[in-house]
Amino acid sequence: MIDRQKLNENFQYFDNETIIEIIDIFFEEYPDRVEKMTKNIQDNDFVQLKFNAHSIKGVVANFQDPVTIELSRKLDEMAKNQQTAGLQQVFDDLKTACDNLMIELAALKKEHS
Repeated sequence: MIDRQKLNENFQYFDNETIIEIIDIFFEEYPDRVEKMTKNIQDNDFVQLKFNAHSIKGVVANFQDPVTIELSRKLDEMAKNQQTAGLQQVFDDLKTACDNLMIELAALKKEHS
């Protein structure tokens, strides 16, 4: 769940149009990110998984959702350590958290439209 206070602090200097644009970029890029990470896990490509997990961690941090941030951080760390045990579960949990985040962001986008 988005921490609205932190989100407002993070976006305090942005106008509504910019906030909507940031949300739209996440919506547009998310499917490709998931596809890449899915392939990285299937291929045991920890270098690329680390890169992609780190990338999504940076993006979701903008939206101040502590669950999604923590899961992306954990996936990043697991990739760094080439840890396979529990990797798929963390990735699945991250996808669920991102799906929930996108629902919240869609509502936030409406508020700023």
